[in-house]
Amino acid sequence: MTDYANAGALISTAELAQRLSDASVKILDATYKMPGVSPNALETYAAGHIPGARFFDIDAIADRTQPLPHMLPTAPDFASAMGALGISNDDFVVVYDQPGLMSAGRVWWTLRVFGHSKVAVLNGGLKRWLAEGRPTETGIPEPPPQSTFTAPVASSSVRTKADILANIASSREAVIDARSSGRFDGSEPESWPGRRRGHIPGGLNLPFDLLTDPATGLLRPASEIRALFAEAGLDLAAPTVASCGSGVTACALVFGLHLIGKDDVAVYDGSWAEWGLPGDTPVATGTG
Repeated sequence: MTDYANAGALISTAELAQRLSDASVKILDATYKMPGVSPNALETYAAGHIPGARFFDIDAIADRTQPLPHMLPTAPDFASAMGALGISNDDFVVVYDQPGLMSAGRVWWTLRVFGHSKVAVLNGGLKRWLAEGRPTETGIPEPPPQSTFTAPVASSSVRTKADILANIASSREAVIDARSSGRFDGSEPESWPGRRRGHIPGGLNLPFDLLTDPATGLLRPASEIRALFAEAGLDLAAPTVASCGSGVTACALVFGLHLIGKDDVAVYDGSWAEWGLPGDTPVATGTG
């Protein structure tokens, strides 16, 4: 991990195993499943998770007044949720998901949006942990003791539909989409029901799962991550917005860019769940 510009954002399974008894280390299982998938994320967590890990419900710790899925929560709601998970501002938080880097990036990003920089993603996720024969526990634990967590107003690294519409005209920021190439170019059905096929005009495409080794779930070396973004057409000097289906896997791209030292990256929170709705938002298909 020494070739990453921000190596501290990634923690190995070996290091986490050594720190399981450290009371200042809090572990969050950020597993996410699409609606209707069985078993759901909570059931998957209950079937086996890293000892001491708490379940971060991406759908519940969200702005539930919005019609769109898992939009960023308000600062007071996020602070309350973190306190209920037993997390304080002094804690070092380790986030993981089942495959390695699918939804863990969303929770990592959310914590950073609300000012908590002491957070790392577990390299390889639960997949790597299990492959190494490390211990797990089952069930849903009793709630931890309440902690106090203070969250400032969200940082400026969030974009809205209005921002993206303005950016189509200005091209001030590059937009890169984390969905599969088939969803991006419109050749495959869109996963979110009722959404059109295609992508934001002018957008680039880098499927998020390319950032990890499919066999191990481990993040690719920094040189390979840089090459992937270059092949996708992203100028690393340009301010960037990441998008995806609903704002989850976009954060995997944000995390990958952070690892190689690029932090001027925002997330279009509504992503295709919003942009792809029937309406007047322009949609492009194909690879152009």
